[in-house]
Amino acid sequence: MSLYKRGGIWWYKFKFQGQSIRESSKSGSRTLAREAERARRRELETAVNRIQRRDPVPLLRVAAQRWLAEKVGLSEKTIAGYKQRMAPLIAEFGDRLVCDLTRDDVLSYRSKRLAAEKSPRTVNYEICCLRGILDGYGLWQAVSRKLSHLKENHNVGQAIPFEHENTLLRACGQSLSPSLLPLFVLGIDTGLRASELRALRRNDLAIAWNGPTASGEVVVPKSKTEAGKGRSVPLTQRACAVLTSWLARFPAASSDDYVFPRHSVRMLHGGKESIICAVALRVQMQSWQRAWRKVLKDTGLKYRWHDLRHTFVTLLAENPNISEETIRAMAGHASKQMLERYSHIRASKKRDAIRALEQDRLENSARGGTKLGTVSEQSAEETRQVTESTWLPPRDSNPDMLIQSQLSCR
Repeated sequence: MSLYKRGGIWWYKFKFQGQSIRESSKSGSRTLAREAERARRRELETAVNRIQRRDPVPLLRVAAQRWLAEKVGLSEKTIAGYKQRMAPLIAEFGDRLVCDLTRDDVLSYRSKRLAAEKSPRTVNYEICCLRGILDGYGLWQAVSRKLSHLKENHNVGQAIPFEHENTLLRACGQSLSPSLLPLFVLGIDTGLRASELRALRRNDLAIAWNGPTASGEVVVPKSKTEAGKGRSVPLTQRACAVLTSWLARFPAASSDDYVFPRHSVRMLHGGKESIICAVALRVQMQSWQRAWRKVLKDTGLKYRWHDLRHTFVTLLAENPNISEETIRAMAGHASKQMLERYSHIRASKKRDAIRALEQDRLENSARGGTKLGTVSEQSAEETRQVTESTWLPPRDSNPDMLIQSQLSCR
């Protein structure tokens, strides 16, 4: 080892595997320079022998920040979802080392979240974020031993009945948020998602008035699925009417401005009236959940905004003249499974279908066969007698006795 001073700073010089290493210690202390030279030599020896240096195990809040920083390239909505789900994890385990977390800790956390009336889907999402954090340190396998996945309810949506739809429509019209009525009508009449409504620009709408009637369509510019992007949905008469009234509030808007721009609402006359102010036409509206929750509270109803989309798909599915391909094209679904998830055929429609099925069978039996006449009259009469004797109870029979006889036959 060789130390020498240059300009008040100590330098060290030594040879390593035939190479001359000459570096500054950046210190005026000879003792520190000697320690810097030893540390540098140790670093080179570790590297040449491929000895990996182990980083200290961090706290979970630090590990969570590092894990989130690795999600570069994902959409802002996805990253925002990760931040939201990690917040309770950090509040619970933020000051603990990641290596200290055990399976019992995760089970206790899960029970606590379920006791707080969080849905199984939310809890699974949070545990999934914790898994991603611990996986980076090879610790998840020990934690996840016999840790089952909570069963999620994927059929949480519901179709809004007609009477409730009218109640919500009137409440939205009386809301102090002027944008809520056109948002509600456009959402329930086109099935557009909330994010798709926010992304609409004026050039995505086409409305033509012919006297008292109007026609139009909306082209979805941005969607969460490839099947939904660029789809065209015709507008109803009331959608054309409320949109025309809404767009007239912004006479200075251009075709590239948002249909629902960011704005503020100022209350007048003690909160009985409101006006729109501070409009930013080139910035999309963020959220209307506060106004929507106020409408639900006033009406005493309990629906999600996404239920408007469920209602739209259900009404299409209940119409026998509309094909599944048309429904998927208008709703932006890529598969039949998604259509089944979103459609909620009402009980009345199901009963009507059974009645129609029974009527068809009676008509076929009366005609002596199917519509194609493939069954002879004699065999049809025998089939009718067997069917009636097997399934149809006598008119004067006691229902309780009938049930008991059916059970005894089993």
